[in-house]
Amino acid sequence: MTDTDTTQCLEMIAAAAQQNKLTAGAVENITRWLTQPQYAQYADAICELINEQEFAKLDRLFWEVIAFGTGGRRGLMSDFGSATINPRTIAESAHGLATYLKQSGEQKSGKAVITCDTRNRSDEFARLTASVLAAHGLHVYYFEQARSTPELSFAVRHLNCDLGVMITASHNPPADNGFKAYWNSGGQVLPPHDKGIVDCVYTAGEIPQVDFDQAVQAGNIEMIGSELDVAYHHAVLEMSLSINRDLNAIYTPLHGVGETVCYEILKQAGFEGVEILECQREQNGNFPNVDQHMPNPERVEVFQQSIERAKETGASVILASDPDADRLGVCVRNQSGDFIHLTGNQTGTLIVDHILRHRKAAGTLSEKHFVVETLVTTPLIGELAKSYKLQVIDDLLVGFKYIGEAIDKYGPEYFVFGAEESLGFLAGTFARDKDAGIASLYLCEAAADLQAEGKSLLDRLDEIYQQHDYFLEGQISKVCTGSSGKAQIDALMATFRTTPPTELAGISLASVRDYDQNEKRELPGNKQIEKIPQPCGNLLFFDSEPGPINIHIAVRPSGTEPKIKFYLFVRATVDPGELEAVKDKAAQTYQQIKQDLLAWIESKLDKA
Repeated sequence: MTDTDTTQCLEMIAAAAQQNKLTAGAVENITRWLTQPQYAQYADAICELINEQEFAKLDRLFWEVIAFGTGGRRGLMSDFGSATINPRTIAESAHGLATYLKQSGEQKSGKAVITCDTRNRSDEFARLTASVLAAHGLHVYYFEQARSTPELSFAVRHLNCDLGVMITASHNPPADNGFKAYWNSGGQVLPPHDKGIVDCVYTAGEIPQVDFDQAVQAGNIEMIGSELDVAYHHAVLEMSLSINRDLNAIYTPLHGVGETVCYEILKQAGFEGVEILECQREQNGNFPNVDQHMPNPERVEVFQQSIERAKETGASVILASDPDADRLGVCVRNQSGDFIHLTGNQTGTLIVDHILRHRKAAGTLSEKHFVVETLVTTPLIGELAKSYKLQVIDDLLVGFKYIGEAIDKYGPEYFVFGAEESLGFLAGTFARDKDAGIASLYLCEAAADLQAEGKSLLDRLDEIYQQHDYFLEGQISKVCTGSSGKAQIDALMATFRTTPPTELAGISLASVRDYDQNEKRELPGNKQIEKIPQPCGNLLFFDSEPGPINIHIAVRPSGTEPKIKFYLFVRATVDPGELEAVKDKAAQTYQQIKQDLLAWIESKLDKA
């Protein structure tokens, strides 16, 4: 492309911006990709879109430089574009990671490990990542076949690596992919490292790269296989707490890599009654047999085929992992024969209850032991831990990387369990990221234990509610895509911060904890009451006054998706024999909160 062509394209971009067809961010990033030499191979394709006046598409491709969120970089795949996952942004991610490692002074072993799930283009992006890291002089371990996120976290620690990379977009739709970066602890990259990596990404020019096959032949990239599977499975199976294995269950990997984790671990543990769902067994990045091709086990719709099969086989429990097998969803048959979809909070409660009961009986708990959860996870997990006189760390921002950090901060030898409401769970010290493998093992052990007593997981939940109050939680989201969507999200957060709602479902909100300003403010009036300690992040938490029914609302922008999230919490006191009536009242309150909150949000958007 000639200089004249470039000039004409830049003029057309400027004109489109004046007509509000392109955002300022898109103009800046397109200009960079057209004028800087490292992007020269994409210039013709970009100019073709400009000449065709595909400004909406160009804005979607370039409105931002895709950033590291709570789960690394994740987004729509394309052939090019600063706001998407493509060969250039993947190479920049790998280059930024390796460059920052050198600058940080924390390079020790000079080794890295890479794997990917079975998403479309995952293998392509994983090979590219390996080629860049090897060009930076790192010895790269590369999994021969697609593997899970928890096994990648395990491999970083097991192989004594400085870095790890997982190519995945977790539960996102088939058009997406992503780049999860891991530090030497086996946990995802934390501040300030994430910002340092992004700074190196922004300054990336020509990116060094070796030929993948030649690097394998030279020994700079080392292929690894079943030996890591064996070590990882052994580490999980060593955590077993029960010998009961009589359980009729269904497991589905939702076309992801979960068979190598959950199903393999359950088989080796002796759960012969667990059947894998054949129609969702194939590893396929298009997720063909999943409702709307959205493989998120938080969605009850993904269990449709599993439920049908469970009714044929008489299974009482259904397990589903997301494509990279770090999160676990659960459905349980009730007394009427219907399947109840458990929330992540309920599943986490059942797992920690299983762990605490068995470890107390074994005498392996002390007052130094601790449970970890994020701020938006159910307080019931903390209540259970306190009843065993354990420590509770529950002031963490959203993102399992903060749980991984807490494990090392407070002592891995005393770590009992970590949970986040979005189906993320971990026990043990073999990894520093959520693991559907250990969660599957413990959930099935708990179900088998209870079945031996003539009870179900739902029965046990009710027993817990009778002891610790009834907790009902959930979330709603407002999706806001693209550059205009980000402005909407920012505006909504500002409104919640400055002129928040003061009543929902007829219950007054008494205070708000603002973790961005690190202060607690009274409502109404929104005046500071006190400063609050860390963490610091873009999260608001509204609390009612104590009463028979307490409500709490958390508000935050998603770190991985174009949406603002609202977490709803209802806690109700339970008197003997009144649980069902309390459940009904709490459900009514929850629905009214949801209705009032959505109406309040829409009223603010209408005025924007």
